[in-house]
Amino acid sequence: MRDKVLRDLEVELLLEGIQRRYGHDFRHYARASLNRRVGNLVLKMGLKHVSELIPLVLRDERVFNDFLREMSVTVTEMFRDPQFYRVLKDEVLPYLATYPLIRIWHAGCATGEEVYSVAIVLKQAGLYNRAQIYATDFNNESLDHAKAGVYELDRLAKFSANYEGTLPVESLSEYYVTNDTSVKMLDSLKQHITFANHNLVTDGVFGEMNLIICRNVLIYFDRELQDRVLRLFLDSLGYRGFLCLGSKESLGFSGVGEYFEPVSRSERVFRRLRHESQFALAGGARHD
Repeated sequence: MRDKVLRDLEVELLLEGIQRRYGHDFRHYARASLNRRVGNLVLKMGLKHVSELIPLVLRDERVFNDFLREMSVTVTEMFRDPQFYRVLKDEVLPYLATYPLIRIWHAGCATGEEVYSVAIVLKQAGLYNRAQIYATDFNNESLDHAKAGVYELDRLAKFSANYEGTLPVESLSEYYVTNDTSVKMLDSLKQHITFANHNLVTDGVFGEMNLIICRNVLIYFDRELQDRVLRLFLDSLGYRGFLCLGSKESLGFSGVGEYFEPVSRSERVFRRLRHESQFALAGGARHD
C-alpha cells in the first residue's frame, strides 16, 4: 500500500513538472491507463522508480519526446468499425452534400489510417473536391507518419476486410500502391488534407466545422477533461454540424449533451442543435 501511495505521488510530481516545463497537461488523463504507460517507460529506460524519470524528462527533451510517444494512442486501422462508415455514407454525407464547402476536423488522428478512410468515402460520394480535412494530433511523430501515408503491408488484409464491411462501390486497391513491405496511400487522397499539431487538452477552438470526428480518444481522459473537450467540440461545430465519437464514448454525462440530437446511437453520431443562446431562450429538452 505504501508503495502505491509513493508511486501515485511520484506520478503526480512528474505530470506537474511536465505541465510547468513543457505546457503539456496530462493531469486529467484516465489514471489507470496513464500509470500503465508511465510504468512501461520506466521499464524501457531501466529505471526502478518514477521519481528517477522526473529529472530526465525535465532536463532532456529527447526523453520528453519518449514520454510523448508513450502517451500517444496510435492503435488505429483503416475503416475501423465498418458500420460507422456506413452511417457516415448514408446518414451524414447526404446532408453535407448540400454545402458548397465541407469543413472536417479529424481530432486525435494518430497515424492517419482513419483520415484516409474518410477521404476515400468522400471521393466515392463525389464530395472530396469540396472538402477540407484538418487532421490533428499532439504527437509530431504520429503526424509525420500520417502525412507519409505509408503502412505495413501485413496490415492490408485487415484494412481490406474492414473496407468490405462498408459495402464499397470499388476496390480499395484503387487508392494505394504497394511494394514488398508497405502500402502507400495515393497522393491524390492528400490534396485536401491538412495535417497539423493541436493538443485537445491545451489548445483552443478549431474553426466552424461541419463534421468533427474524434473516435476512441476521450476514453483516455477523466470525466473532467472529457467534458472540457466536448465543450471544445461544441464550440468548434457550426449549426447542424455532426460530431462522431467512439463506440464506448458518450455525451450522456455532460451538459454538452443538451445541444445535440442522436443520428445513430449505436455508432455515437450526433448532430448539433441550435446555438447555446438560442437553446436557453427556447428552454429546449435534453438529448443523447
